[in-house]
Amino acid sequence: MAGAARRRDGHVTQERMLEEAMTAIAEDGLSSLTMSALAERLGTSGGHILYYFGSKDLLLLAALRWSEAALAEERRALLSRRITAERKLDRFLRLYLPRGPRDPRWTLWIELWARTPGNSALGEAQEELDRGWHEDLETLLAAGVARRRFAPLDAGARASELLALLDGLSTRVVLGQDSGRDPRPALEVARSAVRALITPYDAVAADDDEQNGVGNAPGGADDGPSVTGNAPGSAAS
Repeated sequence: MAGAARRRDGHVTQERMLEEAMTAIAEDGLSSLTMSALAERLGTSGGHILYYFGSKDLLLLAALRWSEAALAEERRALLSRRITAERKLDRFLRLYLPRGPRDPRWTLWIELWARTPGNSALGEAQEELDRGWHEDLETLLAAGVARRRFAPLDAGARASELLALLDGLSTRVVLGQDSGRDPRPALEVARSAVRALITPYDAVAADDDEQNGVGNAPGGADDGPSVTGNAPGSAAS
């Protein structure tokens, strides 16, 4: 592992440090991650890691930013896909929720929340990362309304409500609480919340469309379960 982590000049790259930190958190938990332990995993020195990050807090924040940057790319790709807004929303839920109790990204989020009150830099970072998720979800919902997949709604307010719910569900999964250890039930709860909070366009506007001679806009390809509506086959896959 040490050899793979090293460049030819004998130094470990910053990206490799962050990748290994996330792996260590997933395998052994956050409490076991120390600068010396990470340095040993990488075959380098604790001083070399400190040179780049300055402190464990900054290393953890950098690791979270690195992880979130990859997810931001996935969100951008998702928003550009030619599939229905319902399918995009379902995939958004999957991206947001943790993959299990040892999800390193969500472990870092919970740690960040705990440290934010006394650290303005962490607070600003949290707001920045949260903003990316909120803006993309708001864009997704607004596009769904524009394409007549969702009934008219306040996209910003609804995005805030859904993200607050997802935060709570994610915390239960990562903390390993009895009803939240398995991420699949959390996804089902999230889907149920979407069905309660977001009304399909045709559920409230079909009569008006018929009277005005307006048809539904094409919604794109269908390649997965829907999180809105009550059509058969919309159950989780």
